[in-house]
Amino acid sequence: MLAKAVLPLALLFILAACGGSKQGQAETAVGVHGPGFTFEAPHGWRVVRRADGAVARHGKALVSVSRFPLLKTYDPAEFVAVTKELDNLATRLAHEAGEKRATGQTTSVAGRKVRSYRYGDRRLGFVLDGKREYQLFCEPAGAACDLLYSSFTLSGPQAS
Repeated sequence: MLAKAVLPLALLFILAACGGSKQGQAETAVGVHGPGFTFEAPHGWRVVRRADGAVARHGKALVSVSRFPLLKTYDPAEFVAVTKELDNLATRLAHEAGEKRATGQTTSVAGRKVRSYRYGDRRLGFVLDGKREYQLFCEPAGAACDLLYSSFTLSGPQAS
């Protein structure tokens, strides 16, 4: 009779202990800060910060953000015209990488409408903000790339 009463109580304690502690659980991502932006990279990746961006690597895989100045201030109302320029640029970059074409799509990153391209196993996105362009690049395009795109945010005084 005692066994019947103790067994459910023991199961309750075992189940309560499962997953109750975060101690010993590995982090899944680390914050990466660059000039005017932040993003997350998988835990354990080697991060290198540069004056114009940041790169996170693990073996041959990488995710990066590079910042470039724009000649004119970007106006979101001109997105369609800018898209044509970005499509041409992505096609040229795909050819330089030995790919026949880049497939583009409009998506949202950091609350902005952006163009993102895939060519081969690479993904390239353009986030435009004021007088700055941020290029998000991944190779190969996979879970780490999805993390980059979903976690990318603008920071600092230039973020509008």
